[in-house]
Amino acid sequence: MAKLRVGVVFGGRSGEHEVSLVSAAAVLAALDPKRYEVIPIGITREGRWRLGRSGMLPPTVLAQGTALRLQPQPPAADTPALRTVDSAPPALRAADEHAPRLDVILPILHGPFGEDGSVQGFFELAGVPYAGSGVLGSAVAMDKDVMKRLFREAGLPVGPYCRVLRTEWDRHPQAGVRTIERELRYPLFVKPANLGSSVGISKVHNRGELAPAMALASGYDEKVVVEQGIEGRELECAVLGNDPPLASALGEIIAGREFYDYDAKYSDAGSRTLVPAPVSARVAERVRRLAIRAFQATECRDLARVDFFLEQGTGKVWLNEINSLPGFTPISMFPQLWAASGVGFSELLDRLIGFALERSRRPAADAASMVK
Repeated sequence: MAKLRVGVVFGGRSGEHEVSLVSAAAVLAALDPKRYEVIPIGITREGRWRLGRSGMLPPTVLAQGTALRLQPQPPAADTPALRTVDSAPPALRAADEHAPRLDVILPILHGPFGEDGSVQGFFELAGVPYAGSGVLGSAVAMDKDVMKRLFREAGLPVGPYCRVLRTEWDRHPQAGVRTIERELRYPLFVKPANLGSSVGISKVHNRGELAPAMALASGYDEKVVVEQGIEGRELECAVLGNDPPLASALGEIIAGREFYDYDAKYSDAGSRTLVPAPVSARVAERVRRLAIRAFQATECRDLARVDFFLEQGTGKVWLNEINSLPGFTPISMFPQLWAASGVGFSELLDRLIGFALERSRRPAADAASMVK
């Protein structure tokens, strides 16, 4: 039986470029070489695509890989995994040689231009099956403001927050301060609406810290989300599958700093995770149910990590956010949670590839009817 050609796409133009490289290295090492011909594909910080060879590490692909470009390419007649409406969809081709045709893509990208529906739309146009949420689910899960609005619409317990546009803040910062202080109380968390890995996030204890936090967050995004701080424990749950989706065991984040910022996640030896989280069966079951409802409310598919707060004193569970392409680094919570639930790293990747191929083999009548 021929091996499946799996393209692992990583890097990208976002502030989470380095995290993506670490995730991709772990994924490339875990894919079974007996089952897959793995094709590493890197995207530089400038947005240039590079094709690597099997065994290449992500930084080497970015530095030495063959340049890729878009060029029409008809689908291979012997590749049942590819379903296209157009007979000549755009595809990735090497600048100087024919690139191998891919059976499926694993996007290991984080942040804008990778996790927000942009590259997912490209894969749709190329007619190549890919794992993870589609354009809509990816875009919704990336935008913390829209995400929270959908959570509220679904009746999920979302903490108080407000949205601030950079243009409004720049024109009338004092009015922005009044609005925030009227709706929320300190401490606050100020975040770029469309970024992950805790990049650009600040904890704000008083009015004097608000303007610098807004400046930092708005440097990454034109829209900023300001959240009410909730004192309590940070819990996470992973979701896998589609119909029905499954929820994992719970994990707990113990930050080595005041909150779980980028450095606390990736470089602070004092930060740690507890898997499974030491919570009651009642709390664990409620979090798992809410995780699946959040997954469905945002129309995610295949995988996600959902983050919660267990409020100190009240014991109330608050839904914080969903991540449609969680990290796959050796310390990332998503693979840890599934390992604790009986699904190892390699099997996890097998399942994600299976989900993508299963969708591609469904009857193409629905897609074809859209162009009639």
